[in-house]
Amino acid sequence: MFTRIDHIGIACRNLDESVRFYRETYGFEVTHEEVNEEQGVREAMLRINGTDDGGASYLQLLEPIREDSPVAKFLARNGEGVHHIAFGTADVAGAAATVGGRGVRVLDAQPRNGSMGSLITFLHPKDCGGVLTELVQARTDDARH
Repeated sequence: MFTRIDHIGIACRNLDESVRFYRETYGFEVTHEEVNEEQGVREAMLRINGTDDGGASYLQLLEPIREDSPVAKFLARNGEGVHHIAFGTADVAGAAATVGGRGVRVLDAQPRNGSMGSLITFLHPKDCGGVLTELVQARTDDARH
């Protein structure tokens, strides 16, 4: 059902400073940046391993662009740090249905648009050991799948 750890989302107050830290400390490079108005974040994807033509895992740095966004609320409660983990799948709707059938609450009734043209859904952290969990189906022409 799951093919990889797609990414780990990290909430930060200043995206540029966080990118600089991960670049200078670990040598990770940004492979994609975007603003997601729906989720209220500015984000950067940094490749950890593998290649962009397959097998890669990423860090997703998330900076809120408005105070009412989920990431802004997370930062207010918890400070900077790990926000979520994302598992890659070839069929996000099917994976969500399977996991939902096992008693885990799926937060999005229908998969929605995510980073880099992917389809995503989230699982309730109270049903996942306190971890906000994202399921990600990469775009079919996206090298991340």
